[in-house]
Amino acid sequence: MRFKSASEVVAQVSTLVSLPDIYFQLKDMIQDSRYSMADIGRVISKDPGLSARLLRLVNSSFYGFQAKVETLSRAVTIVGSDDLSNLVLATCVMDRFVNIPSDLEDMTAFWMRSVHCAVVCKMLGQQSAASNSERFFLAGLLRDIGVLVMYQVMPMQMAKVLFAINRDRRLLAGFEQQIVGFTHADVGRELLQVWQLPESLVEIVGCGLLPDAAVKYRFDAHLLALAGRLVDDREFGRSIEQTLVGISDESLVVMRLTREQIEQVMQQADDEFHEIFQHLLPV
Repeated sequence: MRFKSASEVVAQVSTLVSLPDIYFQLKDMIQDSRYSMADIGRVISKDPGLSARLLRLVNSSFYGFQAKVETLSRAVTIVGSDDLSNLVLATCVMDRFVNIPSDLEDMTAFWMRSVHCAVVCKMLGQQSAASNSERFFLAGLLRDIGVLVMYQVMPMQMAKVLFAINRDRRLLAGFEQQIVGFTHADVGRELLQVWQLPESLVEIVGCGLLPDAAVKYRFDAHLLALAGRLVDDREFGRSIEQTLVGISDESLVVMRLTREQIEQVMQQADDEFHEIFQHLLPV
């Protein structure tokens, strides 16, 4: 079956990959000052997987507390609303896609790449002195989410795409456009709209391949495009020097970054990436 648009593809899986009720409940509670951290902790306790991940994360060296944190209300207080929102969404998304054909994607490798991109994107935002750099973490995490939908809905066509790119993810979007008729960024945009995620995140992910197409969030889209390129190039075996040469001076101006800052981010990102990924994995 051939699909004419990304929205048709997402319509095929909108029920299967819908976010669970606990995500929307916690999202509303985090944004509502009437709810205490204890209230939020009680809701999280209803989800054993989310509870375990949260406690593992706050007791890791990433937060660096000497005393062991044993209660969810204390864990929620330590993590804070921004990190908690990221953790809840990341956990829900990672649990949605469990039936991807193994001959198309190694899901552990996929989420490693996605979390790496999330960390790099957030750190680039910090280097550029952007406010609320946590939003870049989610953009990086969800950059390739459309690929998973395409694997589920059109596995044969995507197998042709993967064969054509021969592991070089720089070529992915071009062959998707050629073979399928649209890209994983298009599908990602449609999926995030169905999930009712913020407009900013929808545009950033949707324009992550062509950041100049962004209308309101061009700066953010450029950071996401750069983070994705850095992570993909490293996975393919390109050196950081090779990647830096390909970054235009115009893009650097838009992102308020230097090549030296980008290289520094890639040197620092590995430790944080491995720490976060380890604790986001299902128990």
